[in-house]
Amino acid sequence: MDGQELQKIARDHTAELPGTDQEHRFGPDWELHKVGGKVFMLMTDMPGRPVVILKADPDDATALRKQYADITPGYHMNKRHWITMQGGDTIDAKLVKELVTDSYRLVAGALPKSKQPVDPHTHNRHA
Repeated sequence: MDGQELQKIARDHTAELPGTDQEHRFGPDWELHKVGGKVFMLMTDMPGRPVVILKADPDDATALRKQYADITPGYHMNKRHWITMQGGDTIDAKLVKELVTDSYRLVAGALPKSKQPVDPHTHNRHA
């Protein structure tokens, strides 16, 4: 999967999640996706490479970086809590959607209950 396809799958999946917003806060090169006013996904182009940056549980982030060559620490983010995905042979559409949903659930779960658009503990859990 190339980087453009990676970003399209992530963007399309985000549009299916309840209560999300998109903005270009840092200029046209940075696309932010939020739930309840908090960022759960960023997209940009690192030099020549379109990437998707997602929140991840620190233990999951470590395991993902070990398992997938195309997942690295979060670009311009806390390296313990964020991951960067780039296009490559180790990434497929199912994984992209799962990681976007996980990021969304992590951020939504940290919101006050009154701002949570869904129950983050049960929304769209994958096996």
